[in-house]
Amino acid sequence: MAAPGRHIGHSMQRNGRFLLYNLEQLLGHRGFGWTSALRQQAAEANKESTESVIIPRKKTWSKEAVLEALASTVSRDPTAYPYQFQDDPYLSPRTSTEFKLFSLSQESGRSAAKFIINNNPKLFTKDFAEPHIPCLMPETVSLRLEEVSEEALKERITLRKVTAAVDMYDQLLQAGTTVSMETTHSLLDLICLYSDRDPVQDGEPQTDDAEFGEELKKRKARVRRASDFLKFTWKENNNAERIFNLLPERDTRCYSALIRGMVKHGAYAKAFSMYTDMLNNRLTADVHIFSALISAAPDVRDKFNERWDLIAELLNQMNQQKVRPNLLTFNSVLKSLRRCGFLAKTQALHTLNEMKALGIAPSLASYDHILAVFYKSASSAQNNTDILQEVIAELEGRIFTCQDPDDVLFFSSAMRICLDSKDLELGYKIQSLVDVGENWRLLGDSFQQSIYYGRFFNLLCMMEHIDVVLKWYKQIIPSLYYPNPQGMRDLLQALDTDSRLDLLPSIWKDIKTLGHDNKPDLVEELLGLMAREKHSPEVQESFAACALDVKSVFDLRPSIEWSAASLSHITTLLLRANKTRQAWEMLQLFKARNRVPSEGLLNNFLSVCHSDGDPQKAVELVQLSAAFCLPTTWRLAKRALAEFDLTEEQRAILSELETVGEPSD
Repeated sequence: MAAPGRHIGHSMQRNGRFLLYNLEQLLGHRGFGWTSALRQQAAEANKESTESVIIPRKKTWSKEAVLEALASTVSRDPTAYPYQFQDDPYLSPRTSTEFKLFSLSQESGRSAAKFIINNNPKLFTKDFAEPHIPCLMPETVSLRLEEVSEEALKERITLRKVTAAVDMYDQLLQAGTTVSMETTHSLLDLICLYSDRDPVQDGEPQTDDAEFGEELKKRKARVRRASDFLKFTWKENNNAERIFNLLPERDTRCYSALIRGMVKHGAYAKAFSMYTDMLNNRLTADVHIFSALISAAPDVRDKFNERWDLIAELLNQMNQQKVRPNLLTFNSVLKSLRRCGFLAKTQALHTLNEMKALGIAPSLASYDHILAVFYKSASSAQNNTDILQEVIAELEGRIFTCQDPDDVLFFSSAMRICLDSKDLELGYKIQSLVDVGENWRLLGDSFQQSIYYGRFFNLLCMMEHIDVVLKWYKQIIPSLYYPNPQGMRDLLQALDTDSRLDLLPSIWKDIKTLGHDNKPDLVEELLGLMAREKHSPEVQESFAACALDVKSVFDLRPSIEWSAASLSHITTLLLRANKTRQAWEMLQLFKARNRVPSEGLLNNFLSVCHSDGDPQKAVELVQLSAAFCLPTTWRLAKRALAEFDLTEEQRAILSELETVGEPSD
C-alpha cells in the first residue's frame, strides 16, 4: 500500500508544478498579472526564506535573577517591622529596647541551634531541601584526622582550632616531619589573628580565662590607653613567636603574619621591632605590613610632627621597595592623620590627590577620615560644610560596596555635620545617596542606623515644615528607626513651632507604643504643651482624654513619681474640658503624693466652681488649700466670700480661714 501512495504523491506534485507554470505564463500576458517588480519581490522573499535562521546567544542569568525582578516590583512598606522579624509574629518589636532584645534573642537561638546541629551531625542527616542547600546542613566542626600528619594540621587550621593546631605542629616537629611553608603560613595567620587563643564557636558560651581576668584588672588600675580597649592583647613569647623562632627560613609572609597580629592586638612597638629585624635580614615587606605599621604609627610617637615623619618614612620605604599601595594603605594614612593635629588638613588633601594619581578610587571610609580631619567641632561646622558639599557632589548617584570596615561610619558622620551646621539641603542630598541602589546597607548595624536616622530626624524637626516632618515620621518609623526620648522631644518642639498642638494626642499614642511612657520628663513636656494655652472645645476635649490616659498609665506604674507640674497640667486640662469631678480627684492626688498645687491652679479651679454654681466645692477647695498651709489660702477665702452665695455655715468657715491666713500689718 505504501508504493502506490508514493507514486500518487509524485504524480500530484509534477502536475501541480505544470499547472502553476502555465498559470504564470497566462497571467504574464494579461494586464492584471504579475509585474516584474512583484516577481522580483517574490524571488527575494523566497531567497530569504531559504537562508539559515540566526539564533541569538544565550543570556546567562544569576540564580537570584527572578527574585531580584520580583523584589524590584515591590516597594518598602513603611508600616512593616524590619524584615528579620517577619518570620515570627511573636518577635514584633515596638520599641528600641525590644528591637535589641529580640535581635539578640533571635541570634542567640540561631547560634544555639547551629551549635547543636554541628556537634550532633548524625542526628540531622535527612535533607528536605530541593535543590540541596548546603548552609542548612551540619558543618564539619569535629576533628576527623587523629594521626600525626600535615593533613591533620591543615584540618585543625581550617576548623580554627588554635590550641589543637599548635599541638599537632609540635608533634610533627618532634617526629622529625617537615611542615610545608604554605601550611606554616596558615598556622601563623591563625595564631596571630586570634592572639593565640581559641575563638568562640557559634553557640558556645563565651568565657574569659583567669589570665585575661587578671590582665583586665591591671588595665582598670592604670591610665587608659588605646590598647586597653582591645579584647585580647598580644602575649609575650606566645606560640606565634615561638614557632617563628623555630623556623629555619623566614620569608616575608611569616613576618607579615606576626607584624599584623602585633598591631591588631596592641603590641605596636614590638611590631616595628619585628619590621626592623625583617629589613636586617634583607627581606622586602608587602603592602599588608606597611598598612599595619602606618595604622600603628600614632601609637609609637607622642608628637604630631613625629607621627607624620614616621608615616612619611614608611611611605618612602614603600616606594624604594617598589610596593604599590592599595586602598587600605591610603585609608590607614588618612586614619592616622586624624591623630596628627595641625598637620592633618594639609597632608590629608595631598594623600587624597596621591590616591587619584595612582588610579585608586577612595572608598566611603576615605571620605569619612577626610571629614573627621576637617571637622573638629560644631563651632567650625560652617567652614567644613564646603568640604562635605564637594564630597557629596563627587559621590552623587553612585552605588557603593563595602571595601573597608570603616565604610559604615561615613553616612552617620556626614549627617552629624549637617545637623551641627543646620544644613537641611545637604542632609537631603545625603539621604538621597543612601536611597541609591543598596547603599543603605552601608549604614552599618542597627545601632549605627539608629544614630543616622536619629540625626536626620532631628535635622528635619529643627529646619523643616511640620507637614514634611510628619511625612518622614510615617516613612521611617518604625520600619527603619525607633526614636529615643530625645527624638520625641524634637518632634514635640516641631509641633510647637508650627502651632500644630492639636496633634499631641496622636503623638502620645506613639509615645506609648514606642515604650517612652515611663519617661516622666518627656510626659511632663507633653502635658505642659497641652496645658500652656486654651484651644477650641474639640481640641480641649481630646487633650482631656489624653490627660486621663496619662493618669491611667501612671496609676499602673507605682514606681513612676508624679511631679507637681504633671499633676497641675492634668488638672488644668480636665478643668478646661469641664471634667470637674476628675479634676477634683487629681487635687486629692496632690496630698497623697506629697505635692503642693500652685496658686494659679487653685484660682482656676475656684473660677470653674463659680461658673458651675457650686459653693460647697469652693469651700472644700479653700479648706484643701489650708491643709497644704498655702499662703494664698486667705485670698481664696476672701474671693469665695465675695463671689459665691453661701450659707451661714459656709460663710463662717471661710471667714475663719480668711482671718487665720490673712497677714498682719
